[in-house]
Amino acid sequence: AVLLAAGSGTRLAQALAAGGQAPQSKQYLTFEGAPLFWKSARTLARVALVRGIVFVFPPRDVERMAEVVAGLDATEPLGLPWRIAAGGARRQDSVRLGLAALPGVDITSASGQDACTAVLVHDSARPFASAGLIRRVAEALAEHEAVIPGLAVTDTIKRVDNNNLVVDTPVRASLRAVQTPQGFRLAPLRAAHARAEADGWEVTDDAGLMERAGHAVAVVEGEEQNVKITTPADLGLLRSGAVNHNEAVFPRTGWGYDVHKYLRPGQDDPKVLAKARPMMLGGLPIPGAPQVLAHSDGDVLLHALTDALLGIACAGDIGQLFPDTDAAFEGMASAIFVSEALLRVRQAGYRPTHADLTVIAQTPKLMPHKERIAAQVAQLLDLPREAVNMKATTEEGLGFTGEKRGIKAVAVVTAIPG
Repeated sequence: AVLLAAGSGTRLAQALAAGGQAPQSKQYLTFEGAPLFWKSARTLARVALVRGIVFVFPPRDVERMAEVVAGLDATEPLGLPWRIAAGGARRQDSVRLGLAALPGVDITSASGQDACTAVLVHDSARPFASAGLIRRVAEALAEHEAVIPGLAVTDTIKRVDNNNLVVDTPVRASLRAVQTPQGFRLAPLRAAHARAEADGWEVTDDAGLMERAGHAVAVVEGEEQNVKITTPADLGLLRSGAVNHNEAVFPRTGWGYDVHKYLRPGQDDPKVLAKARPMMLGGLPIPGAPQVLAHSDGDVLLHALTDALLGIACAGDIGQLFPDTDAAFEGMASAIFVSEALLRVRQAGYRPTHADLTVIAQTPKLMPHKERIAAQVAQLLDLPREAVNMKATTEEGLGFTGEKRGIKAVAVVTAIPG
């Protein structure tokens, strides 16, 4: 993919300056914690058919943006090779220079990997293009030399002369509003750009260039949400939730598992005894139960629940957030871990709706405690009691739990966007 981020965005920069804000090109506006162009890079990287990205920046910014992209990729790896190219005065110049940075059209490249034979050209000012749209354009290149996304025009279009007098009304059914990414077989696109350079052609997009060079251009369905950030009024689209990004947002399920050993009868090692904790399950003490060995309070059920929540938030695991090597967490109530994990779930845009919990132990007998544990967990998750299920089972005398050497817990949490 060639990702165009070389425009000056003069109107937008002037409007920002007039409003007392620092003028900047639109591709560098901050969106979702990164420059606007990175949003498109993230989406392109999710499409398996995209094998690499060429970022095209203004020549004056190339060195600086190479460092910026490297930093972004280090923090949030694209998982793809990428290159930086300097753009030109016109959009078609920037595309041509971006194409020059792609791997060649030989059957194999010097590295022995498949070279680039097709390309997507995308404007970074269209940050809301979905992975589904990108995939649709890329897959259509199996049958066509050029593919563009387009939307049926809903307004009546008038063609006017220099005096603003109507000279024609095109048939609306035959009109399409064209978007990017646009997809092309690389060899004919490069040839069309070479011809444009030689003959002085001026075009507004690469599809127009291919048409002028005699190539058929196919249209696939575009997306209403694939809008372009062009004017100051468009800045409102960058507010969180202002645009439906045309991506389905699905529920998530988190799964957590934890194990703790019991203190052995007769154990007298001071280091071991220092880790012995009265048994807690779901934030409640379990009288008469074996002591567990742990750094925190040893609540095996809440530890499993914490990991399930972190799974929903894609935030790692309990050991990363609350390492047992950190003295600050020694003896800490595990309900704090749950609260911190729940905060990350909410920051990710989700809320739990259901929890299914299982404790596996030969001893103690948990039937008398199940209802209270479920109610306590429901309170921790801010859920109604009926949304939490609590189970207890044994392993029929098998394994370390069956031999009464420890306890296990499993937690499954379902969350929905919101």
